[in-house]
Amino acid sequence: MSDSDYIPPKVWTWNKDAGGRFANINRPIAGPTHEKELPVGKHPLQLYSLGTPNGVKVTVMLEELLALGYSGAEYDAWLINIGNGDQFSSGFVDINPNSKIPALFDRSTEAGVRVFESGAILMYLAEKFGAFLPKSHPKRAEALSWLFWQMGSAPFLGGGFGHFYAYAPVKIQYAIDRYAMETKRQMDVLDRHLAHHEYMAGDEYTIADMAIWPWYGALAQGILYEAGEFLEVESYKNVQRWTKQIAERPAVQRGRMVNRVYGKPESQLWERHDASDFDTKTQDKLQPGS
Repeated sequence: MSDSDYIPPKVWTWNKDAGGRFANINRPIAGPTHEKELPVGKHPLQLYSLGTPNGVKVTVMLEELLALGYSGAEYDAWLINIGNGDQFSSGFVDINPNSKIPALFDRSTEAGVRVFESGAILMYLAEKFGAFLPKSHPKRAEALSWLFWQMGSAPFLGGGFGHFYAYAPVKIQYAIDRYAMETKRQMDVLDRHLAHHEYMAGDEYTIADMAIWPWYGALAQGILYEAGEFLEVESYKNVQRWTKQIAERPAVQRGRMVNRVYGKPESQLWERHDASDFDTKTQDKLQPGS
């Protein structure tokens, strides 16, 4: 039966073999699949994540805080391999009942604080340290508006365009056309805005930039889904300028390496527990010749 012949049944049933590339981890129920405690390091901030765009948001924020001298932002970053289902362990579900990376646990208070959803983590850290979120009401509103723009828009880019263009078991023109159109519309939104602003919230680098850059910067660089030519990303000149400007920040370069499990070995720091790990524990150092 072709897709055009499909008629939804009265009651949907799960076909676990029809999920495409991520069929082994996708399921219609929540909760843990196995018992396993999460590791705990020496720092108050414990991050459980993977170097996807959502994970990079938080490691960039933490590295930016450390670059400003906030020693309380030192953190342990533990690798959560979502391909292996690490996000369904009982320990991870205790921190994030939605079983998605990243998840943060702040042990600086007696009871501890769990924070999940990348946007919430960025806000939590910005308010905890008083950095990267403007204090004046108009600028704060602008930064938060763009932060939540990203949270609402990126699922159309990732779960929509990315899934049907790169991961779906069959190529469906309607789906690809639908989400390519929306992704290009979003890039145009950014391009028009950045034509008149240095950063997303104006002249100040904020958590809005940290949220948007890992997704749309990677898209502008032609990295995300290898769809640069297909989406003509080079045509968005203002997004290109902004993307390159942020990519040059040393803290961004470090944050992009943390919990990264793909790319060149020297760019992969699977776990991060100390600033010196960037020099001594990347995969080219741990597995020379690999």
